[in-house]
Amino acid sequence: MSSIPLFGVGTFRLTGQAAIDSVRNALDLGYRTIDTAQIYGNEAEVGQAVAESGIPRSELFVTTKIWTANYGQEKLVPSLRESLKKLRSDYVDLTLIHWPAPGNGVELGEYMTALAEAKALGLTRQIGISNFNIELTRQAIAAVGQGEIATNQIELSPYLQNRQLTAFLQAQGIAVTSYMTLAYGKVLQDPVLAGIAAKHQATVAQVALAWALQQGYAVIPSSTQRKNLASNLRAIDLKLDTEDMALIATLERNGREVNPEGLAPVWD
Repeated sequence: MSSIPLFGVGTFRLTGQAAIDSVRNALDLGYRTIDTAQIYGNEAEVGQAVAESGIPRSELFVTTKIWTANYGQEKLVPSLRESLKKLRSDYVDLTLIHWPAPGNGVELGEYMTALAEAKALGLTRQIGISNFNIELTRQAIAAVGQGEIATNQIELSPYLQNRQLTAFLQAQGIAVTSYMTLAYGKVLQDPVLAGIAAKHQATVAQVALAWALQQGYAVIPSSTQRKNLASNLRAIDLKLDTEDMALIATLERNGREVNPEGLAPVWD
């Protein structure tokens, strides 16, 4: 199994000072895993917050994602070097292909090979994929070899449980990273989750995150609020029982929030 930390802080939609403050607060609270991406436009801010924290680079786990414009063999490695400059680091711990982008004009084999090259050059410790379905994950494994893909970062929440894909990934020894675990906040209003939260004297956000963690998924929730960053972290200690998990299983409704045309695959 790949070694992906189970709990990190996401930076999607955070820019400028908000990104710096969120990462600074997260590091201060004990987070050591940070997820960013080229398209987020905040790698420099993440790099600044990390540099100013004084935490040794070796104690951190930083992920970035290659954007579709940089998938070509001649573009991927230079774009990652650019990301590293912004992040003020010699390497990232994990680099992902952000979307399969079937209509992008760059073949999967080409960008996966370029990603493997980035790893061979020492620019990234591990490589992975994001938003890939079962078939495309199979093709990605074929391109870079069994055991090379550390994770598939996918949208997962109590409303989108993606059971076929997660079962396939786990059978392949590919870690599942869940993003949008709170479904843009939609699950926070859920009465079933609210009942479970009350039973455990927890928040609904903690319940949703604990649900993902208990299935062995990594989570990367983001927040601009220090108190929410601290609260989310406490999901690690929340243990849901069999009854709780069975109740959450009934919430599946294929509630996908993110499905950009031209970037997303045909979902399983």
